[in-house]
Formats: sequence, structure tokens, C-alpha cells
Amino acid sequence: MTLDDLVRLRRARDRVDREYAEPLDVPALARTALMSPGHFSRSFRAAFGETPYGYLMTRRVERAKALLRRGDLTVTEVCVAVGCTSLGSFSARFSELVGESPSAYRDRCHDGGATIPACIARRYTRPVRNGEARPATAPVA
Repeated sequence: MTLDDLVRLRRARDRVDREYAEPLDVPALARTALMSPGHFSRSFRAAFGETPYGYLMTRRVERAKALLRRGDLTVTEVCVAVGCTSLGSFSARFSELVGESPSAYRDRCHDGGATIPACIARRYTRPVRNGEARPATAPVA
């Protein structure tokens, strides 16, 4: 993979980060990267370790967690707000990545993280796909 390919793939990934709530699909993202859909999917997975769709859903679930922690929106409202069109698919993917249903996550107390800076909270609340290990904690000297 060339440096130009990586730059174009990063452009497409940045688009997902910005427009996660919009209807995005692989052909649209491939056009952003100036690649064919098949080549884009293979290259994206090689560069970032997951499929474009998987990355998009991880971003959506990450944002959904933040909205559900607020507690003022229903699961359906959160589903729509993050760009998902199927409540069933959203709930299944959320449960797969987070380990509990969106409604159980919403109903759980989240006050303990109120004093943690958002940049740190994002690192530790990012959804983890099955088979991934959490980053090892550094030993305290």
C-alpha cells in the first residue's frame, strides 16, 4: 500500500468520523478515497484492522453510548440520532460491542465518570469488538 493510498483511506475514515449519522455506504466512502469499492474495503481493513462498515458502526455505538449516558433520550431516539435506520440492528450491534442492551446501558448509573475529562472517557468507553483485548494497564512504579 502506498502513502497516497493511506492518505485517501484516512480521508474516508475522517469522513466517517464526521458524518457517522449520515447514510454512508462503502461505494460512497470508496469514492471519497478515489478507489473501487472492493479495493477500498480490502485496503481499509488492511490499514485499520476492521471493515468500513464495522468502523462506521463502532463510531455510531460510541456516540450512542454518550447520548444514552445523558438519559434524556429514548433508545429509539438515540438510534435515529446516530444514523441507524433499524432499531433491531442497532440494538444487536450495540449489545455485541458493549456487552449489554442499549436500554440496560441507559438505565445504569453513570455518575462515576462525571469528573473524568471527555478525552480520557472516550478512550476507555470506546466499544470493543469481540476478540479484542482491552489495552494493558501500565504498572504503577
